[in-house]
Amino acid sequence: MTLFILTETSAGYALLKAKDKKLLKRSDLAAETQTAEGICSLLKLKQFRKFDSAATALEEVSALVEGKVTPLLSSLLDSVKDEKKVSLAVADPKLGNAINKLPSISLTPISDSSTTDLYRAIRNHLPSLIPGLLPQDISTMSLGLSHSLSRHKLKFSPDKVDTMIVQAIALLDDLDKELNTYAMRVKEWYGWHFPEMGKIVNDNLAYAKVILKMGFRTSASTTDLAEVLPEEIESAVKAAAEVSMGTEITEEDLDNIKSLADQVISFTEYRQQLSGYLSARMVAIAPNLTTLVGELVGARLIAHAGSLMNLAKSPASTIQILGAEKALFRALKTKHDTPKYGLLYHASIVGQASGKNKGKIARMLATKAAIGLRVDALADWSAHGEGKGDGATEEEKAALGVESRDKLERRLRALEGKPALPRGVAVGPNGRPSVMPGKWEVKEAKKYNPDADGLTGNEPAAAAAKTSAPALKEKSKKDKTGDVKMIEEVSDDDDRSEDDNEDEAEEDEEDEEDEDMEDEEEDEDADEDVGADVSTAPTSAMSRSTSAKSKTKPDTAGDDAASTTLSTVSDDSPDSAPSPTQQETNWQSSITGNTKDAKKARKKERHERKLALSEERSKEKRERKAKIERRLDRKERRKKKQEQSDRRDERDEIRYGTMARKAGLSVARYKRKLDRGEIQFAENGDPIAISKKEIKKAKAGGHEEKIDAEAPGKKRKREEEVTEKGDSSEKKKSKKKRNKD
Repeated sequence: MTLFILTETSAGYALLKAKDKKLLKRSDLAAETQTAEGICSLLKLKQFRKFDSAATALEEVSALVEGKVTPLLSSLLDSVKDEKKVSLAVADPKLGNAINKLPSISLTPISDSSTTDLYRAIRNHLPSLIPGLLPQDISTMSLGLSHSLSRHKLKFSPDKVDTMIVQAIALLDDLDKELNTYAMRVKEWYGWHFPEMGKIVNDNLAYAKVILKMGFRTSASTTDLAEVLPEEIESAVKAAAEVSMGTEITEEDLDNIKSLADQVISFTEYRQQLSGYLSARMVAIAPNLTTLVGELVGARLIAHAGSLMNLAKSPASTIQILGAEKALFRALKTKHDTPKYGLLYHASIVGQASGKNKGKIARMLATKAAIGLRVDALADWSAHGEGKGDGATEEEKAALGVESRDKLERRLRALEGKPALPRGVAVGPNGRPSVMPGKWEVKEAKKYNPDADGLTGNEPAAAAAKTSAPALKEKSKKDKTGDVKMIEEVSDDDDRSEDDNEDEAEEDEEDEEDEDMEDEEEDEDADEDVGADVSTAPTSAMSRSTSAKSKTKPDTAGDDAASTTLSTVSDDSPDSAPSPTQQETNWQSSITGNTKDAKKARKKERHERKLALSEERSKEKRERKAKIERRLDRKERRKKKQEQSDRRDERDEIRYGTMARKAGLSVARYKRKLDRGEIQFAENGDPIAISKKEIKKAKAGGHEEKIDAEAPGKKRKREEEVTEKGDSSEKKKSKKKRNKD
């Protein structure tokens, strides 16, 4: 197999042919290549391709560093494609793999350690192998090419230096902190002399300019502040200066205060300049990212990742939570929900979304930003890339970002239920079309309105204050009158007789028991239905609970009936127990780890849990169905019982109706009294109802007459018994005396 050796030099490509086919397998290769004669006896120059210019040399060498085959190298290798069974020694394994993938050339590249000694000898004796190439020329060309290659690796371009962005955003944050500290110190220092101006002029820059323009407060009336403040603010400052309660300061104190105010002004102006510089750099380096998230958020993302290329290599999920690493690892450690956004939270499109949609918009924005970042970092707008060259405009470079942002805004308005805006309309942070800001104005701060406390609707505070107390009084009066009516209805029934109350109580006991049973069954069914609704629709249940919490009830007891204070649920009150659906959502597996076995085990555990929950739900459903069937069965039995009772009442009406009306009683009561023997009949056959008291009196009188009749007989009987007992005792005593004698 013929062996060729590819050599890359600073002057061009050299293709050498080995005279010995087994050159790489020789053991004395290192000794043979010690001298120029030895290397020349082993190798000969097959072909040499010279570089046309230094720029061509730089392009060729940079392509070789990246392992790419250039057209010039491919044309050189085409000269040996007619050879059969050819092997090619290459110094770089990556370049050898690229040559092996060429379809038009069938070569066997060799790029292992066996070629190390051979390439070392070729570099040492290169002028001997290539005729006409002097050692001085080789060293000069190598030095110039190495410098060009180093500059190319650094990619030094004023439009692609993301290091400037990292430094600029860090400096901008430091400036904000220092500027706030200096402005606060100026207000506190000058506030001893003119404290009223701090409440009138809120802007730090305007405050510092007023100090430099006015100086002492006594010169406020003669100072023209029209260039610094609006007309109404200027008049307010001058009016406050005349009645100010501040202390007097010296000229030296005022000079120091002016020096600090001058620092505040210079820092503010430098910050504006730095912000403009950062915006220009961001538009030049990452136009798509700037269009999607803005200059500040994009610069912070690049600074957090370290560079634009590192950020472009990150997936969308990493970009979404970039800046929330502490919260992420804390959530993973405690097995809680991971954060939905990091630095992207400050993007304007995320700020437009409501609370429930912020996570969705942040995820979509991170996805679009990842695509835009790869275009910004890897797109080649040169003549070899997109073909635009230097003529590519900023609109063309940011076209992907503009399109992606338009899609995100339309998607957000669809989620929020708002109509889509026409194309080309910029959307502000509040979701409305943005308007260019006008001249700076100081707006009066809103004051607390105590009359607005305790409103029950959208009515004005004054009207609510007047109408709330009488309304509560009327409501309390209505409640009291309602209670009186109920008491009066009960008191009217006290005139009934004791017999009527006893009879009606016995009649109502069974009905009340039936009604109580029905109410309990209905309450149980209602609770089951509510539980089912909560398990199937936790969102609606939660919304109902929140709406119930938001309702307020006025106090109507005693003197508090006219109070306008409304009671609300405290924020510190404990939350209710989570529903089964929420428990399933918040459920965390006890199996940890990211291995395949752990994931399979978690998946199996989750599947078994779902099966168990489904079985439990089906069991509850069967029990609920059985309860409903039992309730229907009870209702059917009650209906049949009621029908039987109605038929019995009809029979009793036919049998006892006439007699009951003559006695002035109801049929049921007449029947009950007849069974107890409390009905007597007159001579003409009319029934007469006798009360229990009369029966008791009659029974008591008969018992006394019977006792009086039996009394004499009992006395005689007792006397006879006493005499008999006396005779028997005397006989016993006489017997004892006889026995003693």
